[in-house]
Amino acid sequence: MKGFLTSLLLTAPAASACDIALMLAVDVSGSVDGDEYRIQMDGLAAALTHRSVMGALVEADAQIALMQWTGTGRQSVVISWTEITSPDDVHAFAFAVATTPRLWEDFSTAVGEAIALALPYFSIVEDCERHVIDISGDGISNEGIAPRDLWPELAAAGVTVNAMVIEDDSFDLSGWYESSVITGPGAFAVTANSFEEYPEQIIRKLYRELTQPIALSDNFSQ
Repeated sequence: MKGFLTSLLLTAPAASACDIALMLAVDVSGSVDGDEYRIQMDGLAAALTHRSVMGALVEADAQIALMQWTGTGRQSVVISWTEITSPDDVHAFAFAVATTPRLWEDFSTAVGEAIALALPYFSIVEDCERHVIDISGDGISNEGIAPRDLWPELAAAGVTVNAMVIEDDSFDLSGWYESSVITGPGAFAVTANSFEEYPEQIIRKLYRELTQPIALSDNFSQ
């Protein structure tokens, strides 16, 4: 029996230490002015170091990366995959987020192109249990591939797309993201009714993302 158990241990696949690979895709299109860009980046950096989010990142042994995106041909992963195993790792990544220069201004909104660029990056972190694109945006796609056209490819790769929607009073942007962008197991969108609400809502979104299927209302602490 001892030999049989030893054989099982030797042949069993190693468990994945990484629970989630999270690509943070930030909108830097022309509709986002300089002050709004700073609200996003500073808000995201603060959210990552919020005690609940930071604890969840460390607990998940997460891999996280940052993308900036705007119109067609203007998307870039500006901070590559970073392994999170300690609070120091979180603080270092958050500092990089807050200090990364903006790459583009005054260009269009190509949500699908951002998702398409993110997709192959998950092959680098294939050992993570969950692969998630966290895309923020304050407008609908107005050029490039339609996000829905990528759904079959995302499903085949096992990649979920969630959204942080910064609402525009002139259009039901949350409804568009829910019907045309988010996809995959447990996919969801969180809405900020203005850029001023973004810092609070991104905390709640990240915590929900990192702790699914744990109920946010039962476990989130301010």
